[in-house]
Amino acid sequence: MPISAFAMKLALFDLDHTLIPFDSGMAWTRFLMARGVLPADAESVYLGYCRQYVAGTLDIRELHRVSVAPLAGLGLAVLRQWAGEFEAAMAPQVPPAMRALVRRHQDAGHLCAIVTATTWLIAEPFGRLFGVADVIATPSLVVGDALDGAIDGDPCFGAHKLVHVSRWLAARDLRLEALEQSWFYSDSINDLPLLGAVSDPVAVCPDDRLRAQALQAGWPILERG
Repeated sequence: MPISAFAMKLALFDLDHTLIPFDSGMAWTRFLMARGVLPADAESVYLGYCRQYVAGTLDIRELHRVSVAPLAGLGLAVLRQWAGEFEAAMAPQVPPAMRALVRRHQDAGHLCAIVTATTWLIAEPFGRLFGVADVIATPSLVVGDALDGAIDGDPCFGAHKLVHVSRWLAARDLRLEALEQSWFYSDSINDLPLLGAVSDPVAVCPDDRLRAQALQAGWPILERG
């Protein structure tokens, strides 16, 4: 184990309803609708899938397909251009308080990353908005120069989030359990595996199940003012 690991501190942040008070996938859907890329009913279709997902009746792979499949066949250069425009559109919606939270960890010299189930195409613009270079997101399968609509490997969701983070750290010759201190900020009970693996879990505007877990375990609860 490298000596630096003893002094290393890590701060991880979920994206949707944690760093931002909305669903990034819905924001992306509305962005594309405004540009005529998606049909007029795309928002209601996406919302319907989200409701099934929250109810536990829809697999995350299907939700990912709904978000990405309409873009299949488009070149990555076009998608990256749209992602840049999306970033500019989202900038005014990033809460200053959450920017400040991330900045405090960065100013303290902590290694920071956004960890989200959102596909990388949607998540990376928010990484830039928060000044976080490392974004661990659900990887989309790329075939040639276009997205396929499927997930490449495992989604960055639930227990797989911990796996993705562990691989990301291993590439830096680090292990989560060997770090001096680690934080993970999240709103969702789905993130319980990663919340339970860090030294300092923080519930941010948590859902009912995570709130109950946080109160029982004595975890801090951060409410968005």
